Amino acid sequence: MILVGGQGTRLRPLTSAVPKPVVRLVDRPFIAFMLEWLRGHGVDDVIMSCGFLADGVRNVLGDGSELGIRLRFVEEPDPRGTAGALKLAEPMLDERFLMLNGDVLTDIDLTAQIAQHEASGAKGTLALVPVEDPSAYGLVMLEQDNSVRAFLEKPSTENLESNLISAGAYVLEREILDLIAPDRNVSIEREVWPQLVGNGLYGFASDGYWLDIGTPERYLQGTFDILEGNVQSAVRERLGSDWLAIEDEASVHGRAIPPALLERGVSVGHGARVGSLVVLAQDVVVGAGASVERAVVLEGTQIGENCELRDCIVGAGCQIGAGTKITGGAVLGDGVKVGAHNVIACGARIFPGVELPEGAIQF
Repeated sequence: MILVGGQGTRLRPLTSAVPKPVVRLVDRPFIAFMLEWLRGHGVDDVIMSCGFLADGVRNVLGDGSELGIRLRFVEEPDPRGTAGALKLAEPMLDERFLMLNGDVLTDIDLTAQIAQHEASGAKGTLALVPVEDPSAYGLVMLEQDNSVRAFLEKPSTENLESNLISAGAYVLEREILDLIAPDRNVSIEREVWPQLVGNGLYGFASDGYWLDIGTPERYLQGTFDILEGNVQSAVRERLGSDWLAIEDEASVHGRAIPPALLERGVSVGHGARVGSLVVLAQDVVVGAGASVERAVVLEGTQIGENCELRDCIVGAGCQIGAGTKITGGAVLGDGVKVGAHNVIACGARIFPGVELPEGAIQF
């Protein structure tokens, strides 16, 4: 079961009209990376717990047959929390199942996690990953046998015994559901796990890749990590040995620097440079002399001559006037029109449909 009920507010304007699970990441809906990862570990039946814009998720993913899985949906009538959403899906769950946070890009070894769960006789096993700065997270403290000893919320950095945090991937036995009250908002982290400390709750420490892509900065980081092969995914095969995927119907008169992915219909003008760490979606046009680096540009966007795009995300169907600079973590929603010679930087977010005249912004 994958929890995808959030509104994705931290990712706006990318999620202003598109559900977060189906926001494009590199070359496919974000949640497809998780579904492919699950399939690689033998999972063939997935329940999506949806809330915000649930129909939009269904319309994109369908029944899962294209991904080689069975895909079913449960829609929360109102926010139920992590455990409440799980309880809602109780009639569909097996004696043992996986519960996953749908915000995560990861390649943790689920097969090994399940094997440890079985060997320990656990009621629940939490995947854990190390972080460099654990002060912003809740730490999980383990005993020698990997049973969970305690949870430590946002600790100070002094004298820490652990740097392991929950990765949002759980192997659970059905009896866990008996600890969840029906028809109300319940947090599995705050209300269920404490009941299981010393009573069947274990941790599985992993050194796999893990990233919560809930912000534009992390969305870009996830994109770069996929392009660089830091996380295992099917995109690696597309990029090939030269780390550069240019579809046959793309036209490149400038330079394309790997790693980069240019979809069909892309046009790169004379003297323009795209890459490294760039994704240009279908039918993107890059004008002569423009530069696009460390950026994602979605379908049908037109970038004028001599523009500079760096460390930014540009939504679908945008129009960027000549000589404009978009840098510093800026994000443009779908259909934004920016006139010539604007400077958009410092993490600015321009929401869908906004029109800016020539020279309107000079950050």
